[in-house]
Amino acid sequence: MDVTPRLHSPSTGVVITGGASGLGRATAEALAAVGRPVSLWDLDAEKTARVADEIARRYEVPTQGLAVDVRDPKALERGVASARQAMPNIGGLVHAAGVVDTDSLDGLTAEGWDDGIRVHLRPVALLAKALLPDLAAQPGSAIVAFASINATLGNAANPIYSAAKGGALSLVRSLADRLARDGIRINAISPGQIRTPMLAPSVEHLGEAAYTRRILLERLGEPEEIGRVVRFLLSDEASYITAAEIVVDGGNISSQRM
Repeated sequence: MDVTPRLHSPSTGVVITGGASGLGRATAEALAAVGRPVSLWDLDAEKTARVADEIARRYEVPTQGLAVDVRDPKALERGVASARQAMPNIGGLVHAAGVVDTDSLDGLTAEGWDDGIRVHLRPVALLAKALLPDLAAQPGSAIVAFASINATLGNAANPIYSAAKGGALSLVRSLADRLARDGIRINAISPGQIRTPMLAPSVEHLGEAAYTRRILLERLGEPEEIGRVVRFLLSDEASYITAAEIVVDGGNISSQRM
């Protein structure tokens, strides 16, 4: 029986939104480490180009850094066209771009609501549609959309983020039914409290213990621990997994600790 790990298979290129920092960068590093080309999309053109160059030099894989505002459908179209030119093929998509609201219901605005949906939810559908011909042409193609444990937990601080991430879970299940016709898998990953730039201000304000006391493993997660799970979901090792939510939270949702 062949039990050789297949984390490097397929070897197709992967588009990663939010790829210049946090969980997006960790995902890019994990994929590049097994030889998969990556196209990193982020808002900051200079930073994205620098991170792409660092990954290309470290792992010696084709790497693109591209400034893309995922809130703009036209920018998504331009990004897809550019990624097609920069990579030999495209067999994976990871939507990791994100922002978080912290003003609760009291600070909620229509503009903030629309912005959150445009960042977290709409790009999953638009990019899945735009990249459908590319993904369908490559055996083993897969998509990973970032949700969050906040899609399940009640948190007064960020209703927009929570709603968008809950929507991502439902959207993944819907798209999975359609994409399966073309042999494409799609799954969601729900990280818990991970040590990223997005979480850093809250940790600094509240203290790390405010988070770790509710986590069974009694520590924050590291971005690399998320990147490895995304890499698995995009690989042939996960060939029979679709429409699923993978929770990576160190035992936060299941905890009753106070």
